[in-house]
Amino acid sequence: MRIAVLDNDRSQAELICQVLTAAGHICHSFQTAKDVLAQLRKDSYDMMILDWQVVDLGGAEVLRRAKEKLPDNAPVLFLTTSSGEDDIVAGLAAGADDYMIKPLRRSEMVARVQALLRRAYPAQNGAEQLQFGQYVFETRPGRLLMDGIVLDVTHKEFYLALLFFRNIGRPLSRAYIHEAVWIRETAVPSRTMDTHVSRVRNKLQLKPENGFRLVPVYSYGYRLEKLGA
Repeated sequence: MRIAVLDNDRSQAELICQVLTAAGHICHSFQTAKDVLAQLRKDSYDMMILDWQVVDLGGAEVLRRAKEKLPDNAPVLFLTTSSGEDDIVAGLAAGADDYMIKPLRRSEMVARVQALLRRAYPAQNGAEQLQFGQYVFETRPGRLLMDGIVLDVTHKEFYLALLFFRNIGRPLSRAYIHEAVWIRETAVPSRTMDTHVSRVRNKLQLKPENGFRLVPVYSYGYRLEKLGA
């Protein structure tokens, strides 16, 4: 999952990202509210971790603005240096899902993040079969069926298609798609991604008569739309 981390302390933000990256997530760190809010306007994140005592904007205001940009189910975990009740109550009342008190304990951080993500995205946690209308994704063998017929898709086409279906109606940036599907391949030509998207569209017959449409989002990425939803 893609996680945005806001902490004025660069070393602290980088440590959090190091821990979460080791746990299998994609993590981007920010030192100011201005920077993270600007990035949220341009890119997609599945979760946010924020320092409640951020310097350039109050924690409650950061949270309010961030929630306008994040997906509705994206969890928010806030960090505080105070174990006092006021900060904790304020954070939870503002809409945060959980909190941690600094100094952070690595294993607890991973456990809390994983618990929040499991609750927010139940369909993405170990399910061996996921169904979206006439499409069935069998995640263990990496097999994709349409109306009960196995489709001939490559490994990357399978995970690219699954990424779109898990995010129906949500625009996905090229950076998000790249990090989710190509992962450690740092240099992926733009035409390579476009070719894979085109193959997914054709092999899955993502056209209006089948109830779905896979469309480009100008200067951003792609979006899978469910028609009539």
